[in-house]
Amino acid sequence: MKDDEIIPLLHKLHRATFFTRDLGFYKRDLCHPNYCLVILDIGQYETASFIKRVLQSKKFNTKTKRMGRVIKVTHIGIKLWSADAEKEDVSKWELK
Repeated sequence: MKDDEIIPLLHKLHRATFFTRDLGFYKRDLCHPNYCLVILDIGQYETASFIKRVLQSKKFNTKTKRMGRVIKVTHIGIKLWSADAEKEDVSKWELK
């Protein structure tokens, strides 16, 4: 699937969370109430563990908490845009 086909597909799906390592998707204007984009700025072999980490995080452990956001995940923490936000939200990983 090509990059320009992903957003139209997400518009057709119901409350989808899409994970990618393509940093080009980290844009505020891609926020939409029907989906969540999670951009993983990590190594390819770390992908599964960081997907699990995001989905188990108290901030994002339900679809309701994820919808309408574009989230960038790094080793240090999380940056995110929400459609209604004036500025980017930045936080470090919560310790368990």
